[in-house]
Formats: sequence, C-alpha cells, structure tokens
Amino acid sequence: MRVVYLTAGAAGMYCGSCMHDNSLARAMIAEGVDTLLVPTYTPIRTDETDVSVDKVFFGGVNIYLQQLAPWLKYTPRWLDQFLNSPKLIRWVASRGMETSPKQLGALTVSMLKGRQGNQRKEVERLCDWLAREIKPDALVLTNMLIAGFVPELKKRLKVPVAVTLQGDDIFLDYLPEPFRQQTIEMMQQLVGGIDAFIAHSQDYGQRMAAVLRIPAEKLRITPLAIDTTPFHQDVNANRSMPDAPTVGYMARLAPEKGLHLLVDAFVKLHEDKAMRSTRLRIAGWLGPSNQDYWEKQKQKISAAGLSEVVSYEGEIDHRHKVNFMHGIDVLCVPTTYRDPKGLFALEALASGTPVIVPSHGAFPEMLQRLGGGWLVSPDNVDEIAEKLRWIFTNREESARIGKEAWPAVFKHADIRIMARQTIEILKDLQTT
Repeated sequence: MRVVYLTAGAAGMYCGSCMHDNSLARAMIAEGVDTLLVPTYTPIRTDETDVSVDKVFFGGVNIYLQQLAPWLKYTPRWLDQFLNSPKLIRWVASRGMETSPKQLGALTVSMLKGRQGNQRKEVERLCDWLAREIKPDALVLTNMLIAGFVPELKKRLKVPVAVTLQGDDIFLDYLPEPFRQQTIEMMQQLVGGIDAFIAHSQDYGQRMAAVLRIPAEKLRITPLAIDTTPFHQDVNANRSMPDAPTVGYMARLAPEKGLHLLVDAFVKLHEDKAMRSTRLRIAGWLGPSNQDYWEKQKQKISAAGLSEVVSYEGEIDHRHKVNFMHGIDVLCVPTTYRDPKGLFALEALASGTPVIVPSHGAFPEMLQRLGGGWLVSPDNVDEIAEKLRWIFTNREESARIGKEAWPAVFKHADIRIMARQTIEILKDLQTT
C-alpha cells in the first residue's frame, strides 16, 4: 500500500505538529507501508530524520501572491518553480512576515474552492503529480483547510481520503466574519468527499463533528502517541529532582497556551514566604505577533521582583526537551482553548515529569489513560497556584506520580501503536 501524507509545514521554527507527522510517517514506513510525507505551505523542519519529499505544494508564497494578484495563475512554469522553491519559502518564513486576518480569510475561502479558486493552478499541479507520478492507494490530509483539491483528485483517482482533525477550530476562531462562516460552510460541503476523519481525542472529534456535520460512521479516534525513543532512559535510575523547586512551561508563547495564567499563578505563589525559592523556566517559540504579549508577561514578572527566578530559554528542539523536562518538578501549560492533542503533556509524561493541565480538551482522556498529573479548572489562577504549592511542598510524592506514568506512555502511547491504527483505518477504507 502506498500512502501519501500531506502535512502543513512551518519553516523557521520547530513545529510540533509537522514533527509529529514526520514521526508518524517514519513509523508507518517501519511497519512496511510505502509512505510519502508531502509538505504543503512550507517545508517541514525537524531534528529527526526528515522523510518528507523535496517538494512543496500550495507553497505559501505562491498561493498568497495568487490571491493578491489572480493573474499570476497564468505565469510560466519556471516562475512557479521559483515561487514554490523550499529555499525561498524558508527565507520568507524566517523573516517573520505576517498577513492580515482579512487577507488570510479570503485566501482560506479561495483554497477551499479548489479548481474554482484563485489557486486553481496549484490544485492541478498537485493532482497531476499524484495521478501521473505517485499513484497512491490512500491519502491523509493533516487538516481540512487544504481539502479543496479533493473533489478534483477523486475525479482522477478512486482512492480513499482521510483527514486528521487537529486545531481547525483555533484557526476558524481567528478568522473574521464573513470568512469564518463561509469557511465552515465550504468545509461542510467537502465532508461528503472525505472517507474518514481521524481525531486524537473523543472530545475534539465530537466537537468538530458537530461543527462540520461529520456523520458518526466517518469518525475515527487514534489516541495521541509520540516517538518514545528519546525518552527510553530509566527515569527511576537516572532522574533526580532539580536543586530548587521548579515549574516549567514548554509551548508557544501565546495567549491560547495560557502562559499569562501560569505567570499570574507564579506571582501569587511567591506571596507565600515559604515559596520564595521556587523558579519558573519557560521554553517555546515566540512569534512576531505575540511579542507584545510576552512583553506584558515580563512586565508582570519584573513588577513582582521575580526576574531573577524566571528564565526564558527560547525555542528548544526535540533533542533538548528531555533535559528541560528533567530540570523541572512539573510542567504546567494551562491552555485557554480545548487543546485537541496536548503533545507537550505527553512528552513530559514520557520524561517522567508530572503535568498540570486544564480539565478540558484532550487532557482528561490523556490523564485517565496514562496518569501522571493533575487537572485544574480552566482559567483558574488560584487553583494553579494551590496545586504548585502542594507539589513544591511534597516534591518526592509529586516525582513518584510522574515516574509512575512513564511506563504507561511506552505501553499505550508509542508512535508505532498510532501507526498501526492509522494503517488499519486506511486498509479498512480500501475495502469499503
């Protein structure tokens, strides 16, 4: 079976989602399935062995220019090749250039129109390549927002198409009207041509099924899993508590990830004299649009006189995550939105580090399955502060809770398990 996995890359940063897609593709290859990982928008960036093809479809520069100047759909092939060049896309992405929500909304609607949109040439380029050169047995799309080409592809190839649901709702919430509603309606119209929808939690699958009007029989759940290879060291033998009680945050520095809630809780915690030795370590990608947000957090930290006990360590790659996790007592990422995956939490548990996460999204299912942490009420600063106080007062008990979850990750959340589940879904679609 030949499977094409279309992933949305993110040049200029280590993107958790595209790195996870790369890990899943590698695991499917290891299971004997001929799997091609194909980047869309931008090339992927990963510190693992990159198994993606050296092509980019729906290149971010090209589709954006075609939206601004539709006459560009008549440009010669050599110019298209230049605009879709991975090197050019990486350079543009590295400049931190951003588009306005209005322009992004119009582009999204146009992309969902497929051959009827301004990116018709890109639709034909992808479909030609798949039909003439690759001839896949099945396709997996990492989100619904690029599914506009599926009707054209189905005319050329009678192959099953699955879509992974992950974060579509967050993107929709950032779109202004009327683009948001138009996008939802167009996605609903495309549902009939999709053979299966894969979600990593029941919560997210059911929520998106309601938004997109997905029939229950098309929804599949494959619990989130990770490549556990970097986490194989025995935490019971090698893990020791950091010198000072420390809480960590490892995610994008963004409002939806809830960094401001953790900062407020940490400031509140330091009102207790017994907690003055506690530290906060922050790691994650800081995008241009969130610079002001981060400045506000730094101002709160400085005003509370805590600059010496709070550190920002920038964006860290996969190889340094284990060291980061082993340098904290607990990971806390109190997302304000209902996270569909919670990859950072799973990586913490794989390191033997307990987590504090909100009681919504994928987290209740994850902790029920694996253990290793505590749920707090969403957006509740007082509850986060109280939980941190308990953990720092009972460090050995907290460490034991984290270590007990470690073997559960290897047993139930290894990427090979997820690969086998995905393969079975695709094989089932082939026979129906």
